[in-house]
Amino acid sequence: MNATIDLDVYTCSKVGLMLPMISEYTWSIGARAFLYFLAMIWCFLGVAIISDTFMCGIERITSKTRVIKIPDSEDKDKFKDIEVKVWNDTVANLSLLAFGTSAPEILLSVIEITGKGFKSGELGPGTIVGSAAFNLLVITAVCIVSIPKGEVRRIKNIKVFAITSFSSMFAYIWLLIVLLLSSPEVVDLWEAVVTFLFFPALIIIAYVTDKGCCCKSNRTASEVEIGLAAYPRMYDLSGQQQDGTADIIEVARECGRGDRKMSLDAAAQIAAARIAERQTHNSAWYRVNATRVITGGHKLTPPVNKAIKDLYENVVYENGNAGIRKSSLDISESGKKAVIEFTAASCAVLENEGHVRLGVRRSGDVESSITVGVETIDGSAEAGSDYKPIKQKLTFGPKECLKDVYVEIVDDDVWEPDEFFFVKLFLEPEQVKGDEVILGKVSINQVTIVNDDEPGKFEFSKPSYIVKEGCGQAQVVVKRVNGADGEVAVTWKTKDLSAKSGLEYQGGEDKIRFKHGETSKVVTLDIFGIKNSHEPNFQVDLSSPTGGAEVGKISRAIVTIINDEEFSAMVSRIQEKTEHNLQGLKIDTATWGDQFHDAMNVNGGDVENASALSYIMHFTTFFWKVLFAFVPPPSIGGGWLTFLVSLAMIGLLTALISDLASIFGCLIGLSPTITAITFVALGTSMPDTFASRQAAMMERFADSSIGNINGSNSVNVFLGLGFPWLIATIYWQIKGVQFKVAKGSLVFSVILYTISSVVAIAVLLLRRNLPAMGKAELGGPKAGKIGSAIFVFLMWVLYIVLSSLQAQNIINVI
Repeated sequence: MNATIDLDVYTCSKVGLMLPMISEYTWSIGARAFLYFLAMIWCFLGVAIISDTFMCGIERITSKTRVIKIPDSEDKDKFKDIEVKVWNDTVANLSLLAFGTSAPEILLSVIEITGKGFKSGELGPGTIVGSAAFNLLVITAVCIVSIPKGEVRRIKNIKVFAITSFSSMFAYIWLLIVLLLSSPEVVDLWEAVVTFLFFPALIIIAYVTDKGCCCKSNRTASEVEIGLAAYPRMYDLSGQQQDGTADIIEVARECGRGDRKMSLDAAAQIAAARIAERQTHNSAWYRVNATRVITGGHKLTPPVNKAIKDLYENVVYENGNAGIRKSSLDISESGKKAVIEFTAASCAVLENEGHVRLGVRRSGDVESSITVGVETIDGSAEAGSDYKPIKQKLTFGPKECLKDVYVEIVDDDVWEPDEFFFVKLFLEPEQVKGDEVILGKVSINQVTIVNDDEPGKFEFSKPSYIVKEGCGQAQVVVKRVNGADGEVAVTWKTKDLSAKSGLEYQGGEDKIRFKHGETSKVVTLDIFGIKNSHEPNFQVDLSSPTGGAEVGKISRAIVTIINDEEFSAMVSRIQEKTEHNLQGLKIDTATWGDQFHDAMNVNGGDVENASALSYIMHFTTFFWKVLFAFVPPPSIGGGWLTFLVSLAMIGLLTALISDLASIFGCLIGLSPTITAITFVALGTSMPDTFASRQAAMMERFADSSIGNINGSNSVNVFLGLGFPWLIATIYWQIKGVQFKVAKGSLVFSVILYTISSVVAIAVLLLRRNLPAMGKAELGGPKAGKIGSAIFVFLMWVLYIVLSSLQAQNIINVI
């Protein structure tokens, strides 16, 4: 008698709700496990992409504004209209935004419990606890160590952080009370209702605290999160332009420098990058951008191609210590070229000295051997009778940065007035065509032959200077006349007139030192442009000469800044292009056409800046991108249609992931709890890791990176367990049966997490108060931040190991 073989019954064939869809009877277990693992990873990427769209819908909803009237401070009888956000930021963060970041975990729990006939499962609750542990321990460790050297990040709204931290720990303690003490391994209807109601209670308490109803108000997390994420930097909550003009003007000056060769498009890219770099974003923005970076999508940071990046890095805007603006005059192209010039533009020599020494210096590339030419040119002094002419080569060896040139002076017995001649640097034609050497600005030196041995007098070359606002610098010439004997110095100092130092120019005070024979020096002052007054001016004074020198007749000079129409026109063109660049960084899209364009092109169409990895991830996720481009854009229905359709899509994908994870765990012999706290938790939390790391590095405060973790973990419990428990208890209540939840390994996992969360939060509080840690939650001294990060990370490893041992019944603590 032949035995009947059922091709639908084989290893792990009855684990999933929808899968397997075909018979896998003849497949090997290893091949099936590998394919299910790849499919699970691919579906995680799909969830990340549709969550991106989901967050865009939420952002559109929560950024809605309304117009209110307030009294006009200038006219009491009139009112003015202002736009304010409809949603409070704290409420938005703990409701829709928290739900958006936690939607896969929450929906996984709901789908599992409904798919199992309203019976409790292990995958959903395990994923919620596992994600909470990963978020608090791993993401916190990553953020601590990611802060650049010498920088720190503190939590600004410590009160809301304290509330969400307490609620997070309370949420998991409440789980233990329900499952162990109140009604062991049974969830009653009132317990499910209370668990679910903790969610709105948390929002209300956080809102009251944020508004300062219980204590002194300080604009807190709302301010940390403030800003319409759809418009980086140049746009406020209502989409109105903010002040990015200063950045654009600074870049325009660099664009106008002949030695930079910067196009308007390049200047606009640099300005957009600089403006967006200092923008404050909320957690939704970082989550969406992280997803797009991972999947090769349309990024929310301005693209700056490699050719322009060098220019961008050389445009220096602020001195980190004093906040002084300054312009870079590097013409060596970041050290790629050797720059040769005289150390001074002019010098003087006594006729009886017999020769004059001229210094020639090299900057930029100092590694190679460079040769330049030096020759003399007649002025009022004549070659032969007053000096011996030269035309020679000057060679700089590797690492050699300074050379001297000597010109012989003819000493005669005939009295003559001061005379001068020129010494000039030049390059051979083949050197001009090449790109290894370039002459600096001081390529000609005027040599004056004087007949006396006085130290001389200091005075300005003229009593007034006029500079255009677009030039970036004013160069005021100080001359040494009637003698050039010995080393002397003179002090210069600026004085505000109608121009204000630090606003329209950078004033100061310093000494100019003249070596023996030097007769001219330049005082360089940075010009920021016209801010308030028409044609502002300031004064520069000379005083306190040394070495026996005196101050001459022109002891003060007036510098007037005038409008530069050509420069203003260039600023306007750059500003227009910059605004266009920033408009392209909006978090959401306006039409279906925009969505399909972004979906079907790597980097959303920015092919020039796409890396090989971007192409790989784009084509890997191409199916998901095109599929989810059919979701209505956030511009339709105020974002609500996007929200609902995306939620349905996430639900379907989550159901598929539930089956993939369950079957994969079954095939490799892992319990659902281990699969949940490892593979599924990591898959759902990976975008948050990248988002939090970027937020930690870019934001001034730590609220956007780690401040929202505890709130999200609380929402996971109150919604992710409270809602499915509520559905299940109502279902079984109608049937007159209790809803049973086996404690299994879940309770042990919750206990471990609760202990870990207390320790992790204690570490953050210690870091906030210990000088050795930089008195901040993130960053600080290298040893302290690395040690803290390793300690917190090892707590997660310990959590995974002990939870897995309990789940596999290797240990049996509870």
